[in-house]
Amino acid sequence: MLPTILLLLGSAGVIYLACESFVNGVEWVGRRLGVSQTATGTILAAFGTALPESVVTLMATAFGTHPGDRQIGIGAALGGPLVLGTAAYAVVGLALLATGRGNRPARGAPILADGRRLSRDQAWFLGVFVCKIAIGLVAFAGKPVLGLAFLAAYGAYVWVELRDGEDGADDDCEPLKIRPRAAEPHVGWALAQTFLALTVTFVASRLFVGQLERVGPWLRLSPAVTALLLSPVATELPEMVNALIWVRQGKARLALANISGSMMIQATVPTAFGLFFTPWLLGKDLLIAAGVTAFAVALLFLMFRSGRARAVTLAQVGWLYPAFGALLWFAR
Repeated sequence: MLPTILLLLGSAGVIYLACESFVNGVEWVGRRLGVSQTATGTILAAFGTALPESVVTLMATAFGTHPGDRQIGIGAALGGPLVLGTAAYAVVGLALLATGRGNRPARGAPILADGRRLSRDQAWFLGVFVCKIAIGLVAFAGKPVLGLAFLAAYGAYVWVELRDGEDGADDDCEPLKIRPRAAEPHVGWALAQTFLALTVTFVASRLFVGQLERVGPWLRLSPAVTALLLSPVATELPEMVNALIWVRQGKARLALANISGSMMIQATVPTAFGLFFTPWLLGKDLLIAAGVTAFAVALLFLMFRSGRARAVTLAQVGWLYPAFGALLWFAR
């Protein structure tokens, strides 16, 4: 187990360093393209960090050689939103408390973020998520065609985000790491840094996932449960690291937008792949994951809608993830 632990720690360190370059590059991409700060988080950053997981789901469902591969792909499609809706938001809350960004010493003060847009994201997600779970309860002909509807739903979400106006300015971007002396670097340099950082993040994440999957048999977990409980923590690690970096820089809005945007991708694109290439029928473990996810997102919706989102309350949402693990254990 020692080599596995060392590789886990090493790959996590590489992911953090790569994410430092990614968030720096994607902010400059958004700025040079005239994209709003929130849309930079919900679309540009979210698409970059969630794309690798969508590719993994596609490979598992479309090209898996064993019957269990497709179940692992479906588990990844449901496990991602579960981790983002619980652990990732908790990371933001804990980071805000640790850094004192906006909530300390007045730790009960609301987080400085656009609650209207964030609650709208949760509503988008809940609507799509309920549909994907309902479809997974019944078998019927023509189910693969519905995958197109999920892709269309994400397209509509992107259109709404892009047409929404700016919601206030964050701090100026830090100098682009590969062009530190350029006051306004060309968008090509920003894109190059972003893609390079994303590539390194993807490779390191694959290594992290591979080592974490070795932990599953050691804990006597089935491949499906490993894909649902452990693997999503690894695949969503870039989003959580991005959130930590942005909170450290005092940009909680970008951190929250990145998570909510990633959740919309996870609710639509991997689901479309699952509908295209699998029967998309959900078993007991997957339904437990769906129930916990829906409950967490409903709490987040009410929290953001009321304008009472606070670091302490965001951190408490994280308890739902170990609660899900406990439910899985007792349901075995």
